[in-house]
Amino acid sequence: MNTTTLTLNESWLSRRNLFDWVFAALVVAGGLFAFTRYAGSMDYYEKPILIAAVIATIAIGWFWRPLRVLAIVVAAASLLAIASYQGDLARADTVFWLKYFLSSQSAILWMSVLFFMSTLFYWLGFFGGKQADTFDAIGSRLAWAAVTMALIGTMVRWYESHQLGPDIGHIPVSNLYEVFVLFCWLTAVFYLYFEERYGTRALGAFVMLVVSAAVGFLLWYTIVREAHEIQPLVPALQSWWMKLHVPANFIGYGTFALAAMVAFAYLIKEQADEKRWYKLTPIWLLGVALCFVPVAFRQRVQEAGGSYWVIYAGISALIAAGILLGRKRIAARLPANEVLDDVMYKSITVGFAFFTIATVLGALWAADAWGGYWSWDPKETWALIVWLNYAAWLHMRLVKGLRGTVAAWWALGGLAVTTFAFLGVNMFLSGLHSYGTL
Repeated sequence: MNTTTLTLNESWLSRRNLFDWVFAALVVAGGLFAFTRYAGSMDYYEKPILIAAVIATIAIGWFWRPLRVLAIVVAAASLLAIASYQGDLARADTVFWLKYFLSSQSAILWMSVLFFMSTLFYWLGFFGGKQADTFDAIGSRLAWAAVTMALIGTMVRWYESHQLGPDIGHIPVSNLYEVFVLFCWLTAVFYLYFEERYGTRALGAFVMLVVSAAVGFLLWYTIVREAHEIQPLVPALQSWWMKLHVPANFIGYGTFALAAMVAFAYLIKEQADEKRWYKLTPIWLLGVALCFVPVAFRQRVQEAGGSYWVIYAGISALIAAGILLGRKRIAARLPANEVLDDVMYKSITVGFAFFTIATVLGALWAADAWGGYWSWDPKETWALIVWLNYAAWLHMRLVKGLRGTVAAWWALGGLAVTTFAFLGVNMFLSGLHSYGTL
């Protein structure tokens, strides 16, 4: 027993390189600095959260090594931004790199542009001939750059909120604007992991579609609501539970969306040889889903000048038409059905685990804020529907061996349920979660 344990430990340690240990030392140093400087402002729960965050960051960086570089770059850029502010937010208009790159709003706008560009290059990979791999590689690098800018924007926005006042500062996951940024980079990071894990970049075109759609909504929401302005937290959100519940929830949302787009790619591959275009149901559903957004927001279209959603609908129609006409070429570059099925399954598994944790944390938060674990609020009810949907999917997968077309259609339908729980409830219903309304 001792020999086996020693061998396993030696094997684990042998996989650590110098950069792993340097990364771990930097994370620990950052955690100690934060604890030394801000321990007086932390409550009983925030100190263990900080310690857990340090351990988790090291573990994740060691598990997937590209995250080490990402974390260091984001930390360095965020610290540069904080130093450049010198405690005065007005400097965002005078300091060059703050004005154009590192202020929260500038970084998030760069995120938006880079995600759009990443989507474009991933799609060019399907039609680029001999340059296909080059286009795919550019798309992947742009996605990494977008994630980097999203995280910089998030970190700097956190700092900016504290500069507005001691009662205003909060982790930026409190409203639709902030959680859409969270959704975008989380979905992209999980995709980039699967991209490296399976050695294929063809799925990027599909996954980045849903990310770009989220960015499109984010930009519209910024124009109409000036949502980028930092607002004080409503009383119900002034809780450390938010730091745990919301990120866990959006890991679920992001991976469910990823699984749905992989399912869409699976269905395109399955129906690529269908000659009767009117029977290519997945493509028509994509077009309808993308064009549904302007219809859903028809009462607010004029607030954004009208032209925004017209352009959005036009681009959506072009995307659907491009997939329809190029479906055979697209299918030829997609990975094998077994790979698509496995990515779909693993995405839903991860999402379900975190969504379950988020639901439990949400119940505990509700008990703390409102005096009851469950109140059948519309948001809670639809969260339960989402959970039951994916619980049934996983049950059928593990017990009945659910695979192939049926599993793909179910995962794709799950995106509609998840989207309504995420956004539709805020649009059409009201309740205790009404602070997230449009």
